[in-house]
Amino acid sequence: MNKLAKCCVLAVLAGSIPLDGAAQGRPIAYPAKGQSQQQQQKDDGACYSWAKTNTGIDPAAMSSAPPPPSGPAVGGGERVQGAARGAAGGAVIGAIAGDAGKGAAIGAATGTMVGGSRARQNRRAAAASTQSQSQGAMDTYNRAYAACMEGHGYTIK
Repeated sequence: MNKLAKCCVLAVLAGSIPLDGAAQGRPIAYPAKGQSQQQQQKDDGACYSWAKTNTGIDPAAMSSAPPPPSGPAVGGGERVQGAARGAAGGAVIGAIAGDAGKGAAIGAATGTMVGGSRARQNRRAAAASTQSQSQGAMDTYNRAYAACMEGHGYTIK
């Protein structure tokens, strides 16, 4: 087996390249000074620990973090607030039309739907922010890991 094939097999075993071939974003280290597989595994472990310690970021913990909760019970009360606003507005309009109770009920239902829409928008924005922060943290970790591996004589891609 040639050096490139050994390196790619090692990268798959180390988790740098998943078996399905999809990229995960972790830098791949190629031996530039004839390092053996055993030496590369040792250096990989040392650089993983060094980058984790120096950045405060643990890629294993980030990949296993549970997704943020979702569903109708989660949120900042947007549905309730929407229902209250809708009921108040509907009561005023209903009073003008002659039936404040019916107007309030229609307004509350409409307000609940608008509040639910706001809640979904807020959850999407929070998820995008969390994803952006996670990606930034992983970029920081990957730069530290790559610097360490380059210092041990590897070419990083």
